[in-house]
Amino acid sequence: MRILLFSGKGGVGKTSLAAATGLQLSRLGHRTLVMSVDPAHSLADSFDLETELFHGKTGDPYPIDERLAIHEVNIQKEIKRHWREISSYVVSVLRTTGISDVEAEELAILPGMEELSAMMYVNQFRREQRYDVIVLDCAPTAESMRFVSMPTTLEWYMKHIFPFQRGVLKAVRPIANRVAPFELPSDNYFANIQDLFGKLDGVGELLEDPSITSVRLVTNPERMVLRETQRAFVYFSLHGLAVDGVIVNRVLPNEVTDAWFQEWRHSQARIMEEIESYFAPVPVKRVPLFTHEVLGRERLEELSRALYAADEDPAVVTRTEAPYTFAKSNGHYEVRLKVPFAARGEIGLFKKGDELVVEIGTLRRHIGLPTSMAALSPTRAKLENRVLTVEMKEI
Repeated sequence: MRILLFSGKGGVGKTSLAAATGLQLSRLGHRTLVMSVDPAHSLADSFDLETELFHGKTGDPYPIDERLAIHEVNIQKEIKRHWREISSYVVSVLRTTGISDVEAEELAILPGMEELSAMMYVNQFRREQRYDVIVLDCAPTAESMRFVSMPTTLEWYMKHIFPFQRGVLKAVRPIANRVAPFELPSDNYFANIQDLFGKLDGVGELLEDPSITSVRLVTNPERMVLRETQRAFVYFSLHGLAVDGVIVNRVLPNEVTDAWFQEWRHSQARIMEEIESYFAPVPVKRVPLFTHEVLGRERLEELSRALYAADEDPAVVTRTEAPYTFAKSNGHYEVRLKVPFAARGEIGLFKKGDELVVEIGTLRRHIGLPTSMAALSPTRAKLENRVLTVEMKEI
């Protein structure tokens, strides 16, 4: 099974591009599911489905054709399916503060519930081998980062905190419940957490396996959007996910020659040069700005034709290695970059803002640094076995 994760800043067109990719995959014969992980779902709207018809069935995948289905995770249904004990306890605690029942039920939808529910479905469908490809239409960038980091965080909690917390509360619960303003969580609460963890088992390895999961970053040719796309690229790389494509959406086509758009054209040209330079060697696709809103199957198919060649398969694995990695060794941070054609005398390094810039002959690579390394400077570099290792320290 393949997982294609579409991520980017809100409003760049992720949903339309994910839906168009689903149509291309379906046309090529893949059993495909496009799943929305964004709490502000717009996947059904993208296909221009009747709201009443679709939203009554969102608990399960909804068929578009014989090989394509879409799925918007309905958190209210997921609470009844998977989060009953956890939600009930949170509601009971909120009620003790004087909040009404309706407000308590709304507030009991905790951050991460939707993303974890989506992960459980991905794991379930993998085990059932129901689909060949799952296309994940993710929430805006920050939530996407939380999505991919959740398995690691949850695994750490289950190993180090959960057993201790469950054991201590089991011992003190009878006494504490007599004096506490609200009851401590019952053992059913912890059993619910353990059951959820079991349903998520293995999904972390699934996301970090480049032969299964690939990230497609969606951006627009605008400075503010590009900065967030660059940060996303850094953090997906940091989490070990393979970014195998960048899609620049809504590029002014050559047919637009009106003087009113002249500044836009110059600005987009500058940004496109920066995009090509920054993300190399990851391939960059350009999708033109259409004359109309992309809504409904017919226009999504038009978008699909603009995005992919007729026989191009979006599920093909094209990259299995991150262009660079970060590490900590002997008390200092390192950036490791594969440079198969570089020689020692032609490599140059310097720092620019929160980026490390590597020059190899006439080529230049911009490497965005994570927050923990942004204030550091390159102090030493070595080239061994075609890998350039740059030591980063505070000066």
